[in-house]
Amino acid sequence: MQRYDVIILGAGAAGLMAARVAGRRGRRVLLVDHADRPGKKILISGGGRCNFTNLHCAPDRYISANPHFMKSALARYTQHDFIDLVTRHGIAFHEKTLGQLFCDGSAQQIVDMLWSECADAGVDLWLGHPADVSRDGDGFRIACGNRRAQAPHFALATGGPSIPKMGATGFAYELAKAWGLKLVEPRPALVPLTLKGEDALFRELSGVSTEVVASATRGPPFREAALFTHKGLSGPAILQASSYWRNGETVVTDLLPGETADLLVEAKRADPRVPAAKWLGLQLPARLADALADLLGLGGPLGAHGDKALRTAGERLKRWTFTPSGSEGYAKAEVTVGGISTAELSSKTMEAKKVPGLFVIGEAVDVTGWLGGYNFQWAWASGFAAGEAV
Repeated sequence: MQRYDVIILGAGAAGLMAARVAGRRGRRVLLVDHADRPGKKILISGGGRCNFTNLHCAPDRYISANPHFMKSALARYTQHDFIDLVTRHGIAFHEKTLGQLFCDGSAQQIVDMLWSECADAGVDLWLGHPADVSRDGDGFRIACGNRRAQAPHFALATGGPSIPKMGATGFAYELAKAWGLKLVEPRPALVPLTLKGEDALFRELSGVSTEVVASATRGPPFREAALFTHKGLSGPAILQASSYWRNGETVVTDLLPGETADLLVEAKRADPRVPAAKWLGLQLPARLADALADLLGLGGPLGAHGDKALRTAGERLKRWTFTPSGSEGYAKAEVTVGGISTAELSSKTMEAKKVPGLFVIGEAVDVTGWLGGYNFQWAWASGFAAGEAV
C-alpha cells in the first residue's frame, strides 16, 4: 500500500491542473486514469488545436443551479493566469472569434505542458486500469490493477458522460451518490438538435450554414452560425442554445440578424420586379432562400404580394421557431449540464461538505460553460482551487 497526500482520479484538464498545483505545493500526489494516456479529451478539443480558454470568461457565461458558485474559483484563477502559463511554455496561440484562444500548433502542446509541470512537481501517474475507490478511517483507498494506494484527500475529476467513445462515463455521479452527495439531473449540452414533423423539411438543406441569432426558451440569444444537418440543426449558435433547451421547448432563430421585420416591404419598394426567392438569395444561401420562399408562399416577384403578407413573412423570418424532437445525445455532446450539486461543495476549495477530504472538480460539478473555451477555464479554475486546498 503506497501512501500519498492526495489521490486524483481523472487525468483530464481539471485533474492535471489540480495535480500540478498540489505537487508544486510539496504534496505527494497520485494521478490515476483508466485511459492509456493523460488528457485524451484535451487532444480532440478545438479540432485538435485546443480552445484552451476565452478572453471573455465571466460567471454569467456559465450554467448552474447556483449562478454564484463559480465566482470564487474563476476569480482566483483567471483566463489570464492560464494564458501566462501557456506563454511561459512558449506555446504560440491565436484568437479565432469571440475571444476564443487556440494553439497555433496542436492540443498535444497543452497536454505536454500540464504533464511536464506535474512531472517536475513529482506527481505519480497510474494509467490503463479501471479504479476501485473506497473510504476508510484513514481517508481514501484506491486499487488500480495490482497496485494499491491510500491518502487522506481524494479529488474526483472524471468528468461527465459526454463523448463516451473517449471513455467518458457517469462514474463520478455513481461515486457521489454512494457517498451521499446530491445530483442536479445531468443532460447533454453543446449538442446538435434533431428535427421531426414539419421541421424535418429543413433536413433537406443538410450542409447549408448561415449566421443566425438563436435562443432557447430559458437562455440568452447567441449570434453565430447555424448548420442544417441530415438529422436537424447544429453549428455554434445551435450548440449554445442546446445547453439551455429542454424537451418540448422551442428554439427561436432570427434568420436575418440586423434586419427589421419590414425588410421585404422595403425591398419591394426598392424593386417590386425582383423575385422574392432571388432577393432572399442575396441575404441567405441560395438553397435556404428557395426553401424559405416556398414555405412562406412568396412565389414570383415581391410586387405580387401585399405589404401585410410581406410584413408577416418578415416577422416569421425574424422569429423562425423550431420545436426539436430531441438531441443527438451524449455521443455528440461536448459537455454535460448538471452533475454533482454545488450545494454539496465549498465554492472556495471544492471540498464536499458531508465528506471531509473529498474534492470534486471540473465537468463532474453542476457548472457548465458556453462554447468557446469556457469549460476549459472552469477545469483550470476548479482544479487550481482544489490543488491549493488539499
